Amino acid sequence: CLPNSSCHYNESMSFFYNKNGGDDKWDSAQLILVQVVGSLFCCFILVSNAMVIAAVVTNKRFHYPFYYLLANLAASDFLAGIAYVYLMFNTGPVSRKLTVRGYFIRQGLLDISLSASLANLLVIALERYISVMNWKVHSNLTKRRVTLLIVLVWAISIFMGAVPSLGWNCICDLDRCSQLAPIFSRSYLIFWSVSNLVVFLVMVAIYMRIYTYVKKKTSVLMPHTSGSINRKRTPIKLIKTVMVVLGAFVFCWTPGLVVLLLDGLNCQRCNVMKLKRWLLLLAVLNSVMNPCIYSYKDEEMWTTFKNLMRCIGNGTRRQRSTKANSRPLSSGQDTVNSQPPSEENNHNS
Repeated sequence: CLPNSSCHYNESMSFFYNKNGGDDKWDSAQLILVQVVGSLFCCFILVSNAMVIAAVVTNKRFHYPFYYLLANLAASDFLAGIAYVYLMFNTGPVSRKLTVRGYFIRQGLLDISLSASLANLLVIALERYISVMNWKVHSNLTKRRVTLLIVLVWAISIFMGAVPSLGWNCICDLDRCSQLAPIFSRSYLIFWSVSNLVVFLVMVAIYMRIYTYVKKKTSVLMPHTSGSINRKRTPIKLIKTVMVVLGAFVFCWTPGLVVLLLDGLNCQRCNVMKLKRWLLLLAVLNSVMNPCIYSYKDEEMWTTFKNLMRCIGNGTRRQRSTKANSRPLSSGQDTVNSQPPSEENNHNS
């Protein structure tokens, strides 16, 4: 970083948008559309992922490594829902009024949640690989190792989200600034996009290995077993889940990563700013799909959700009934209702 006299920590984000040529102006109709659709997505993200966490905590059948990691994925997506809400209502014209610190907080929340989601998907892929290679439903990971993995996921995610505010930015060298994130260095965007694409390729390799192994194992077992578990249920469910996961990730993440990479490479003809708002909705959509893919296909998970909703409904009805019974009565009602007990007491005496 250059001497402090050439740094711009006290400037508003409007200064950086104007300096770097990043036009963050939104059409009012588009901004309202993004906020409305994004808010609906975020409500679903918050509710569905909270239900996943509650289901794993309350149901002892889910006390296995895979479901602990699933709950951690739900926690990261829950944080993503909060980060998306904060981002959507601090974008457009509001972006220019943010301070440098406010912008770092906004982007840091988003980067932490996205890093955590991606890291959790990778860890789940590794857990599935270990279990499938041993032809078991669940891996032999101990609770201690699962806890260490979860702590590692969040440590890496927090670090990734804090890197720009720790110094990898362009506040002291405006020539290195990007358009999509006007106080982030283009070199950081290259690092961010390439590292995530590498993780994506690793996940593809893991799942392809799982696919080929299951296909080979099934072909070997099929002539020797008539059970539906080995022939039908396990391979088919696994293949479907893998294909949906890969398809969702490719659809929701790859376009955004490519655009970030192009911005990092200082592509002048790519017009990355116009794609920014729609890529945001794609990122939100990925967090919407995660609980559906990993949880809602599980019949036991669905049953747990129904039980939780029944408990919530019964609790709400009991609360309404308690409030109704505790309402103060009018003087007339007091006289009518209080007379019979006194008469009854007189008869008893």
